[in-house]
Amino acid sequence: MYILNNNKVEKIDAVTFSELSMTESDLEEIVRNSIDMICDDEESMLIVGQQVRNEKNGRSDLTAIDNNGNIVLIEIKRDRRDIESRKEAFEFQAIRYAASYATIENPDELVKKVYAPYIEKHRDEFELGELTSYELGIRKLNEFLSVNEAENNFNKKQKIVLVASDFDEQTLSAVSWLNSNNVDMSCYKLIPYKVNDTVYLLTEKLLPVTNYVDYYVNLMDKNLPATVKRTKTGGTRRSLPKIDAMLEWGVVKAGDGIVAKDRENEGVLLANGNILADDIEQSMQAWLKEIYGWSSVQTYVFAIHKESGKSLSKIREEYMEQQEENG
Repeated sequence: MYILNNNKVEKIDAVTFSELSMTESDLEEIVRNSIDMICDDEESMLIVGQQVRNEKNGRSDLTAIDNNGNIVLIEIKRDRRDIESRKEAFEFQAIRYAASYATIENPDELVKKVYAPYIEKHRDEFELGELTSYELGIRKLNEFLSVNEAENNFNKKQKIVLVASDFDEQTLSAVSWLNSNNVDMSCYKLIPYKVNDTVYLLTEKLLPVTNYVDYYVNLMDKNLPATVKRTKTGGTRRSLPKIDAMLEWGVVKAGDGIVAKDRENEGVLLANGNILADDIEQSMQAWLKEIYGWSSVQTYVFAIHKESGKSLSKIREEYMEQQEENG
């Protein structure tokens, strides 16, 4: 990473979480409170569990539900050394946890086993009033599924997200193969940099990539280098234009009104892509997260352009289709 300091470019090398004396529990709290670090603004996610034990006494780090009704398992390791020193493979551990969640048949069961204990553990983060943890949990979960039109798809699939500051080639090879065989598993690097007394975190999505063979480890050819590099064809599976591009296109403009879907909350779009609401400037994602109370929100689906009545997602889609038709 490079920083500009007094008009001079300085290179800052990454450090490890162990060097920073940070534990997996520390990282777990960071991810729990900032889940949008590992999911883009095309996805909504609600954290529903932490350190959930299965019947074999295994404990999954974080549990969430996404806008498609999938249960999401998030497993965290500090550094590559922590992954390589384990007797059980990182990805296999996550698969076992995901298998135990596959048995959950309905939202009521998820709330009783996972979400209610999570709410009870973090009571100070929820406005319970006279509701029990179960009553609040079932209300919030059902609302999340309803607003995202995912009631009929609840837990039809499970997703796995692996997070670490670095990954070994064997883990990446295994995850690539699993993805190519329809197992939905992602790998995110959470890389720490220390500048003076401040720690900065850079998030990088490694997998899935467009071409999974880029990460396969060829175990037969010993002449290949031990490290596996991403080819030029590599990249994220989805890379949709963001609000800065939409402003540049002119399909929306600074000063336009933005309304939260099915809510009365309204803000003004700024030239930098942020929202000004109640005299507070925030990113669109942060603004929507406060309104809906979710861990992350599909920004372009839930941000409605007041002047046209269309979602930003719809405006973007129409513009891109028009450009394609025009060649």
